[in-house]
Amino acid sequence: MKKEVNVWDYAGEILAGVEKGALLTTKAGDKVNTMTIGWGHLGVEWSRPIFVVYVRQSRHTKAILDQNGEFTVNIPVGPIDKKILGLCGTKSGRDMDKFQALGLTQVEGQTVSVPAIAELPLTLECKVIYQQDQDLSALEPAYRAHSYPAGTAEENNFHTAYYGEITAAYILED
Repeated sequence: MKKEVNVWDYAGEILAGVEKGALLTTKAGDKVNTMTIGWGHLGVEWSRPIFVVYVRQSRHTKAILDQNGEFTVNIPVGPIDKKILGLCGTKSGRDMDKFQALGLTQVEGQTVSVPAIAELPLTLECKVIYQQDQDLSALEPAYRAHSYPAGTAEENNFHTAYYGEITAAYILED
């Protein structure tokens, strides 16, 4: 059962959840993928409730999100099996089915084609209304050195910001 919530009433839980680790889930055709995120913004832009996610250019999730333009943000409520965030943050959906490997339960989306995940019950359904590649030349050098270190595979593996209009917010209940 989906208990609809006012996103602003849960803003603290949403942002704290992202800081600790949440899942970004995408779907294109019959391919569903999820990845751990630790960056995100909740706010209002263009008079709409927005959640912004950041996805590196190299991620499998980016290719799927670019095809569909819809995503869910799945946030833990209460205790969570740390193995979920660990595996989804270190393994690629190119190489494995994370849902099958972890026994995650997909719940059909309400306003998007992307599922929610029962094990992370606080869910935001989002439709991309704007996206922008990061301009690394505009980034403070210390932050660039930390997140995109010179001489590594991450040096030019910047992020794309996806601004998702929040079209539904709910908590999955038994």
